[in-house]
Amino acid sequence: MADQTPVTHDLSKLLDKIKDVRIAMLTTFDEQNELHSRPMFTQKPEADGNLLFFTDADSAKVYEVKQDQHVNLSYAHPGNNVYASVTGHASVYRDQAKIDELWSEDMRAWFPKGKEDPSIRILKVEIQKAEYWDSPSSLLSRAYGYVRAVATGERSKDDDVNQHAQVKTK
Repeated sequence: MADQTPVTHDLSKLLDKIKDVRIAMLTTFDEQNELHSRPMFTQKPEADGNLLFFTDADSAKVYEVKQDQHVNLSYAHPGNNVYASVTGHASVYRDQAKIDELWSEDMRAWFPKGKEDPSIRILKVEIQKAEYWDSPSSLLSRAYGYVRAVATGERSKDDDVNQHAQVKTK
C-alpha cells in the first residue's frame, strides 16, 4: 500500500506544531552503534528552521554527533495530540554571541556558571525530513470524526480536522 501522506517543503507548519513542546528526545548513535536517547530543551529555531540546543562540551552526545551526524528528534504534546519526528544532521560548535542571544536563566540549572561557562556548546540540527501528526484534542472534534467515519463507512481521513504531513527540506 502506497503512503499517501502529504509531502511539503515548508517547515513553518512543523515549527508551529512544536513551538510549545520545549523538550525533545534527541536520539544519536553511541560507540556500539546503538540508539541513545535523552531529553533536550529546544531553543528558539533559527530563521532557516535549524533547531538549536545547549549542551556540555564533554557530554556523550557531542562525541556521538562527531562520529555520526545523523540524529532524530521526537516531540510529543499528548494534551494537544501533537506529535512530531524530525530527522536531521547535527553539528556542535561554540558561538558566544548566539549563546548570549538564546540564554535564559532557566539554563543555569544545567550551566551554574552562567552563559560565560566555557563548556557550553550549541548543538544544531539541520532538518532533513520530518513527519507530524496533529489531531483535535477536544472530545467534540473526536466525536465528529467518529460519527463521520461510521456514517460514511470509511476510515477517518487526514483533513483540516486531523493533520498529518511529511516535511522534506532536500
